[in-house]
Amino acid sequence: MEILFHSIGITDVWKLIAATAVFLLLPGPGTFCILTCAARHGLRGGFVSLAGLILGDIVLMFLAAIGVAALLHANPLLFKGTQYLGAAYLAYLGARLLFAKEQGAATVVAPSDTGDFRRSFFVTLMNPKAIVFYMAFFPLFIDPVTQQGALTFIVMGAVICSCTLTYGSLLVLAGNAAARGLSRHRRVALLGRRAAGIFLIAFGIELVIQ
Repeated sequence: MEILFHSIGITDVWKLIAATAVFLLLPGPGTFCILTCAARHGLRGGFVSLAGLILGDIVLMFLAAIGVAALLHANPLLFKGTQYLGAAYLAYLGARLLFAKEQGAATVVAPSDTGDFRRSFFVTLMNPKAIVFYMAFFPLFIDPVTQQGALTFIVMGAVICSCTLTYGSLLVLAGNAAARGLSRHRRVALLGRRAAGIFLIAFGIELVIQ
């Protein structure tokens, strides 16, 4: 396997997978979006949210690959403007969760595929740090001698997306199970949504001040 990946310019593929796993395990807004959608809209909502997150990652990896990250890093004003835009959207999502009213007996509500997909997609897309991360992350695992250009980046992106799909699926199952467990404890469920809202707002603030 190592030989196959190295033939297209990817070195230390197992380290690539391990590094991606560590990155995924760090809690972020995408994680909470998946958990929230799975808890409120069931497995379908969770997997739709996961699809939005993966598509957002694909867009960010593409932008990083063509050098947009370098542009953002070289232009502090543009980078800061993108940060503020992302922070504002995170704060909006967090405020909706924070001030959500208590629902009826059932925690799982009617699915909203478009809303679940769009929410995770934009939360992922509006994190400019992720673009810079991919710009710095890719070169660590590329052999400049055997690299195959676009093919190398596509395969690396596929590896990262596969890791995200695996981890995200576990989050969906966990979120759905939590929803079923909390269906008899509406106040606890409401507190959980508010905690997620506070986290999103705090993450947006952190995105701006760092």
